[in-house]
Amino acid sequence: MRIAQRIQKVPPYLFAEIDKKKEAAIEKGVDIINLGIGDPDQPTPAHIINQLAESARDPKTHDYPPYEGTKEFRSAVSDWYLKRFGVNLNPQKEVISLIGSKEGIAHVFLAFIDPGDISLIPDPAYPVYKTGTLFANGEPYYMPLLEENGYLPDLDKIDEKIARKAKLIFLNYPNNPTGAIANKEYFKEVVDFAKKYDLLICHDFAYSELAFDGYQAPSFLEIDGARDVCLEFHSLSKTYNMTGWRIGFAVGSSEAVSALSIIKTNVDSGIFKAIQEAGITALSGPQDHIPRLINMYTERRNVVVDGLNQLGWNIKPPKATFYVWVPTPNRMNAIDFSNHILDKTGIIVTPGIGYGQHGEGYVRIALTVDVPRLKEAINRLKKAEIFNNNKV
Repeated sequence: MRIAQRIQKVPPYLFAEIDKKKEAAIEKGVDIINLGIGDPDQPTPAHIINQLAESARDPKTHDYPPYEGTKEFRSAVSDWYLKRFGVNLNPQKEVISLIGSKEGIAHVFLAFIDPGDISLIPDPAYPVYKTGTLFANGEPYYMPLLEENGYLPDLDKIDEKIARKAKLIFLNYPNNPTGAIANKEYFKEVVDFAKKYDLLICHDFAYSELAFDGYQAPSFLEIDGARDVCLEFHSLSKTYNMTGWRIGFAVGSSEAVSALSIIKTNVDSGIFKAIQEAGITALSGPQDHIPRLINMYTERRNVVVDGLNQLGWNIKPPKATFYVWVPTPNRMNAIDFSNHILDKTGIIVTPGIGYGQHGEGYVRIALTVDVPRLKEAINRLKKAEIFNNNKV
């Protein structure tokens, strides 16, 4: 048996490795506090579940769905974008359903990257941007996300020869793993850059609604000229606590939507209609759970940030996502630090190196456990004398 070279280029998936460490610790009887994977701990709102149950009993939902998503679901996406961002989308040409945004993100590289083509991807970043490039036999070019730049890629640092060879640029704001945000002025710079070098902008927008302290995240499609060069990926996972449901969508350039559709029609058969009907209910129904989620995550964020700062860190509260990006003491190796606190405290955090070279010296904390457990985590760190004496 000879495995494809593309498989050999791909490192073990970060979160699968974290799961292995968690299971090994549990087998030893450790009381684990898992702050690793960003999976919401809250249930899907009841009215969405009720719609799924009702729709699943309807035989009309049991056949193959349209590849690109039902007209009703795509219209609900379009209506949501208009209400939320003031962006008027054509649901037939500028919206496509996804089996979770991860699926669409992975497949867009097959639609645009030929062997040897370059994709401009941030570092650190969600690992699928890199692996999607490799699966398409492309070459990832890493744009450093540095604290001194607000974790925004410095477009001026990209060599013109690289930019001209590139096919697409991937961004993600609000950002995983750093929690950073971007404003419309920066988005305009990216749009101008993309038009200069004939690039597709791919924007991972999964955390748009998890924003704090009055901040509201902008869509790339609010920028003049962006819809011609941008494909924005969204998910119901984080906003509606639907990670396991696997439903999302991509919107923007009709040409890009059409190209992605060609890939999808050849590799999947769409989303179960009952889930799409539940997705319509999520997007068009009551949104009152979102302010409650924001309040909950704000409280959790404050517990973690205040607690770590009392232990010697100097962390500013992130404005969005449910992550806190934490430098290791004295820029200690991220994997060593993660293993150290797991051994000493039973706390799982994600080593930043798993998101790329520029994630070294950081760990990501997910705010996906309740306040008492977060306070317990801070207490465990204190008792284990895990401090940041470097005062970064």
